[in-house]
Amino acid sequence: MKKALMFLLTLVFMVPAAAQNKFVGTNTCACHNLPKQGKQVDVWKKSKHAGSFETLKSAKAAEFAKAKNIAGAPSEAKECLDCHTTGYGEAADKTFKMEQGVQCEACHGAASGYKAIHNKPENKEKAVAAGLIAKPTEKSCLSCHNSKMHEVKAFDYKKMWEEIKHPAPKG
Repeated sequence: MKKALMFLLTLVFMVPAAAQNKFVGTNTCACHNLPKQGKQVDVWKKSKHAGSFETLKSAKAAEFAKAKNIAGAPSEAKECLDCHTTGYGEAADKTFKMEQGVQCEACHGAASGYKAIHNKPENKEKAVAAGLIAKPTEKSCLSCHNSKMHEVKAFDYKKMWEEIKHPAPKG
C-alpha cells in the first residue's frame, strides 16, 4: 500500500514537470540507433515522418497552401507545421531542429525530463512520470492523420503501425 501511495504522489508531483518538458530532437535520441536498441533512428530516417518537413518545400505544397488560403510558404505556416514537424511552437532545447520533420518526440513526448533516465528498465515508471509516452496510441496518430487540412488516405492504424514500429530486440 505504501509503495502504491508513493508512486501516486510521485506522479502527481511529476506531471507539472512533464508538462514543461522541452523538445530535444532526434539527434539526442542517437543511442537508439545502436544494434542492441534495434537501430530505431534508422527506422525513423527511412520513414515518411523524417521527410515530412521537406514535403512542405515542394511545388505541390505551395499549390495546396494557396488553394487553402494559407498565407506564405507552407514551410513557415503554422497550419502546415503543426503536423509536418514535431512540437511546433512548443519549448525546445537548442539541440532541436524542426526541419527534421516528425521526430521521436511526436510519439514519445518532449524528452528533456526523461532522456537521461529512460533507458534503464528499473527507471521506466520514473521516465513515464517525467513525460515519456512508452506506447503511443492510435489517438495520438489521428491528431495529424485526419482530413482536417487535406485529404488523406483512410488511416489504418494497425497497418501503419506495422510500417513504423521499432521495438528494441529481446535479449
